[in-house]
Amino acid sequence: MDEAVVVDCFSTDDTVQLAKNLGARVIQRAWVNYASQFNWALGQLDKDTEWVLRMDADEYLSPELAGQIREQLPAMATDVDGVNCNRCLVFQGRRIRYGGVYPIRSIRLFRFGRGEIENRWINERTMVEGAVADLQGDLIDDNLNTLSHWTAKHNHYASREAVDLLSVEYSFIPKDSVARLRGGTGSSAKRWLKENVYTRLPRGFRAFIYFVYRYFLRLGFLDGRQGTVFHFLQAFWYRYLVDAKVDEVKRYQRSEDCDVKVAIKDILGIRV
Repeated sequence: MDEAVVVDCFSTDDTVQLAKNLGARVIQRAWVNYASQFNWALGQLDKDTEWVLRMDADEYLSPELAGQIREQLPAMATDVDGVNCNRCLVFQGRRIRYGGVYPIRSIRLFRFGRGEIENRWINERTMVEGAVADLQGDLIDDNLNTLSHWTAKHNHYASREAVDLLSVEYSFIPKDSVARLRGGTGSSAKRWLKENVYTRLPRGFRAFIYFVYRYFLRLGFLDGRQGTVFHFLQAFWYRYLVDAKVDEVKRYQRSEDCDVKVAIKDILGIRV
């Protein structure tokens, strides 16, 4: 029998009651970050679960991808643990096709018990044990909120990404990464470049270099007016903000002569 399971982090609105009224099984766990919440939730699913499809609230499957899943998943080879698809970003109503943003191959569908996501504070990728198959359809990421909402959300994301970058230097988060330059997905290669090249460049300057790479060398300017806004904010503003937050944490750490975890809590409001 199909079952809907809702993992609630002790919300204060009507989420729990609404979910129960609709027949869902509700379980609760205090929020730490998305990775720990998601991986914990996997352990609460029925043991007969076969596949897990990971999606965010602002994502949906293209008809092509939905059809491929229905047709190909039942016949998938038993050694296949994960399935790649194309992630397509929509920004202010326009699909972003340049700047190295599309297509990014990413594992969003995986066999239950054979996959989990990275232990990170932001941009977590799916890790699987065995072979990975490919589907060509798109998973669409289309946030319909305002630009003010987008920038506020990315300000919050910047704090979480600053934590990940600080952990590269201070190693307070156990190493857990899909990073692979060869033989992996597009996401694996991007993670390797970020962890082994981007993090070694001067803070602040690397955000500018990344924007130039995306907007000019990877033809981001072909995405039109909305694309210009997207590439500037996502490739430069956001990453510069991350670096500025890293600098702020490190200044506080020096001035207060404290541990980096204490500085992160006091400056970014995040307990690690």
